[in-house]
Amino acid sequence: MQILVEVPPNLPDAMQRTPMEFAQEAKMAMAIKLYEMKRLSSGMAASLAGVSRVTFLGELHRYGVPMIDLSEEELLADVANA
Repeated sequence: MQILVEVPPNLPDAMQRTPMEFAQEAKMAMAIKLYEMKRLSSGMAASLAGVSRVTFLGELHRYGVPMIDLSEEELLADVANA
């Protein structure tokens, strides 16, 4: 499937990116947002962004998204089950 998004032609320049760099950053931003919203697993989000899962997880900090987002209750349950 392909999604076409119209952007102003000067947008990549305004962001100091080549058109290809801009497209990759847009894909990464979309994948990270869907991961943050818990709509995609890290593996599926990485696939959407076209990178490995390790690379994807490494990029999360640049967008202010935690790698693991558990509530205190979930974290305590995980520790208890370890």
